[in-house]
Amino acid sequence: MKQALIIIFIFFTSVLFAQKNTDEQLALQFFNNKEYDKAIVYYEKLYDKNPYGFYTNYFKCLLFIKEYKKAEKIVKKQLKYTPQYVYLYIDLADVYKAEGDEKKEMEQYDKAIKEMPDDYNIVSTLANTFRNNKLYEYAIQTYTKAGKFNGAMYPYFYEKAEIYKEKGDIRAMINELLDALDFRETELLNVQNNLQSSLGYDDDKGGFNNPILKQELQKRIQADPEKIIFSEFLIFILMQQKDFDAAYIQSKALDKRKKEDGYRLMDLGRICVSNENYEVAAKCFDYIISKGKENFYYNQAYIEAANALYEKIVRTQNYNPQELLDLETKLKGTIQQFDISQLTIPLLRKLASLQAYYLNKTQDAMELLNKAIALPGLDKNALAECKLDLGDVLLVTGDIWEASLLYSQVEKAFKYDAVGQEAKFRNAKLAFYAGDFKWSKAQLDVLKGATAKLISNDAMDLSLVIGDAINVDTNEVPLQMFSSADLLIVQNKTAEALSRLDSINILFENHSLADDIYFKKGIIFAKQGKYKEALEAYQRVADNYGDEIFGDDALFKIAEIYQFNLKDLEKAKTLYQEFLTKYPGSVFTVEARKRFRKLRGDVVN
Repeated sequence: MKQALIIIFIFFTSVLFAQKNTDEQLALQFFNNKEYDKAIVYYEKLYDKNPYGFYTNYFKCLLFIKEYKKAEKIVKKQLKYTPQYVYLYIDLADVYKAEGDEKKEMEQYDKAIKEMPDDYNIVSTLANTFRNNKLYEYAIQTYTKAGKFNGAMYPYFYEKAEIYKEKGDIRAMINELLDALDFRETELLNVQNNLQSSLGYDDDKGGFNNPILKQELQKRIQADPEKIIFSEFLIFILMQQKDFDAAYIQSKALDKRKKEDGYRLMDLGRICVSNENYEVAAKCFDYIISKGKENFYYNQAYIEAANALYEKIVRTQNYNPQELLDLETKLKGTIQQFDISQLTIPLLRKLASLQAYYLNKTQDAMELLNKAIALPGLDKNALAECKLDLGDVLLVTGDIWEASLLYSQVEKAFKYDAVGQEAKFRNAKLAFYAGDFKWSKAQLDVLKGATAKLISNDAMDLSLVIGDAINVDTNEVPLQMFSSADLLIVQNKTAEALSRLDSINILFENHSLADDIYFKKGIIFAKQGKYKEALEAYQRVADNYGDEIFGDDALFKIAEIYQFNLKDLEKAKTLYQEFLTKYPGSVFTVEARKRFRKLRGDVVN
């Protein structure tokens, strides 16, 4: 008997549960199909049994079928039992809105905010409900009041910023985020991330490229000069946008205001040098130098100023003989002032390079580098670099074997480092100059896997030149003539180099070295300032050997000449664009893209 009762109980419970599920499914089906008059039949029964579980859809059905009095009644019922759920006042406002009673509607919005408890979840729900109804000002009021709870421990800046963004008020959005930074400076990263998300972050156009952001930052700086976080943020943005003049003005003002030692200007100056803005770099270093010898950064600024001058003259390739002599005097004077030391070694190497390759003073360059190498306690990496430099100068003077000895010393000491790979590459080139092509190619093939991309690329190019020449033709004479011409170029014996290159074309017509010859001639003519002849040589490579080893190199060189030497910027822009389309995998692609964007008018990062 007991067992039978249990079975009957289970049976009726299952029937009731199934009926309940069926009612829920039918109610939801009718609701989703917008058949609210049918859905409400089920929701009335379901609501009576579970007012909290079915309130929302039941309320919506009542609104849709215009049962406003019933809708008002159930909202008030919900509020009676759960008065803390103040977002229900918005439902009540919806009823009055549907009835056309605007006054009562507004009263409910105000009441919701007025009676809002100090509860994060309820605050968020209320604000989001306002937001979903596009009642943005009420959502802002909600967060503003909530921000005053608990002594403003959480002022809801980010939530308000998001609402202003949705509303389309970008200035207000920016100010909310800047308020967060004002509230707590450690919010800088969060503020930057939110600005990036809201304003967008275009790497090609200098990051946060928004004038309103700069305007609001400048206002805050003027209003409270002691709040340096805003100045630092503005400087950060200006540097991203490569507005170095403005960054210099802000950095100098901040340095003076805080009575600092110039470290901001030091950093800015170095960044300017790396971005080839030598004028502003000079201003930065001169400002630090003007602080006097007692300043912590005086020595470094003095050296960096000389370095910036060197980079300006050498990189731009726009100089006259007197400028080179003036630069030599400047570098010599700086080194003499601070002596040869770890501090001045980078500058010393530049002076040696200037003397060896621009002023034809190879003996002076070698003496200078030997002094550096003999310096006690010299950092091993600096020592290796000086030895490589000396080897290069010895190569210019024709002392190939002494050069090879220095390269080998560096290669042995730094077998697995980039500087060791560079030494190995230079030794491989020496073997190429000497006509030992098989050994040279073997070394170059090893270097194809070098960690330094430029070494790897150069090794691959030279290996291909050798391979193409000796695999197609067992006669090594053309390659021997070509390698000796290449050495003559290094030694600045350009007339002899050109004569030898022309001889190859005459004696060995249509040889596989033809593209390499024209490319080398382009290098010589460009170095001599004969840009018309250089363009003709490079163009021949680009037109006839575009898929060969130096096809991408030639097109890149053509664009460079138009940009830096002929100052035809529109033509250069077109050529860089062509380059990017034709050679997307080239080692020059990154630089070509940067130059193209700059010529197009973008602010390049």
